[in-house]
Amino acid sequence: MASQEIENLASALARLPGLGPRSARRAVLWLLKRRETALDQLLGAMAEVRDKLVECPVCGNIDTRAPCGICADPRRDVRAICVVEDVSDLWALDRAKLFTGKYHVLGGRLSALDGVRPEDLTIGALLERVEQGGVDEVVLAMNATLEGQTTAHYLAERLEDYPVRVTQLAHGLPVGGELDYLDEGTLAQALRARRPVG
Repeated sequence: MASQEIENLASALARLPGLGPRSARRAVLWLLKRRETALDQLLGAMAEVRDKLVECPVCGNIDTRAPCGICADPRRDVRAICVVEDVSDLWALDRAKLFTGKYHVLGGRLSALDGVRPEDLTIGALLERVEQGGVDEVVLAMNATLEGQTTAHYLAERLEDYPVRVTQLAHGLPVGGELDYLDEGTLAQALRARRPVG
């Protein structure tokens, strides 16, 4: 039996996404065996992030500086803004290095069931950014859920008053996906978004 302090550490790690109780115990054991190197390094890195963590006042990204590294990067195309639901979506898109513009984090998605209204999201801040001018395109990168698509539709309506092109990420068949393994919703979207060959 481990001490209560070690059990508390394992319980705290088990609450992290992707880690269950067994994985957390293995991680704790690994850290304890390497306490002079790995544990101290982990504790130092966590304390530093905790002390410096800020939300970007421009886009809503989480970083250790404000504005964040993306907003401060002069190589980014200021004429394009990609709107995402959450910071994890921003990080996933930016990791792919395919979008060279700026981002805007809504902080969630519209959901009548959960009581999330437009004023609960950073839609006003997005409209202010577009209103300031210099933006040619707003890319709506909402998740392919009912709430995500409702949010995208609402944003498209709100952006109609501005001289910007509003686009949305394509949905449908994944590269390498086999039709037999796809759900009906994905297949339906792929059929609706079909395009000419050649």
